[in-house]
Amino acid sequence: MADHGFIAQDWVPALVRQDQNLRHLALKLAERSSLGEVLLPEPKVMFRALTLPLAKVKVLIIGQDPYPTPGHPNGLAFAANPQVRPLPRSLRNIYKELETDLGVVPAAHPDLSLWQERGVLLLNQALSVTAGQAGSHQKLGWEAILEPVLEAINLREVPPIAILWGKHAQKFSPALNNLPQLCSAHPSPLSASRGFFGSRPFSETNRLLSVSGQEPIEWSLTLA
Repeated sequence: MADHGFIAQDWVPALVRQDQNLRHLALKLAERSSLGEVLLPEPKVMFRALTLPLAKVKVLIIGQDPYPTPGHPNGLAFAANPQVRPLPRSLRNIYKELETDLGVVPAAHPDLSLWQERGVLLLNQALSVTAGQAGSHQKLGWEAILEPVLEAINLREVPPIAILWGKHAQKFSPALNNLPQLCSAHPSPLSASRGFFGSRPFSETNRLLSVSGQEPIEWSLTLA
């Protein structure tokens, strides 16, 4: 399921031990699809986050699951396809904090592909969802992917920076005990004013990267 050319090859050794669980997960997804459920995102981008090689991960941001609106999810946590309007509310708050933190003008689009290209792993806890049903695949078995991926990241000789927004992400803190961690409230409108705004995660991430001898992330989402 996870080694069919959809992911960078240096993730495969971490996932091979989960082969049986991954096959079981694939069967569950196929069964749901056969019953008429619309699964999001489309299969060709479901594993898009893991097209970023393990060796190139500089920052890890953990989300929950894809947006449940057809045409929106693109395989990267917090991101959406470029044409989606209005922007997802959590992402609008992320852009707002980025502007406050580093003076970066908010992008007019929700596509975070440039962050991925620069070494930011935007990984959801579940990589699929049923259309119209947020959180519907949280207990489907995606830990077969998430747990070995986090273990591989945690064992990196030069540790990436983990950005953990909200309790759902922070429950993985023990599994990332070798990584510098930046924890705050989630950027959701329900919680952003309770500790996300003002947390300055982008400048602090770059400071920590510099301390460890890594190049800072260019957070601007323009091509210039």
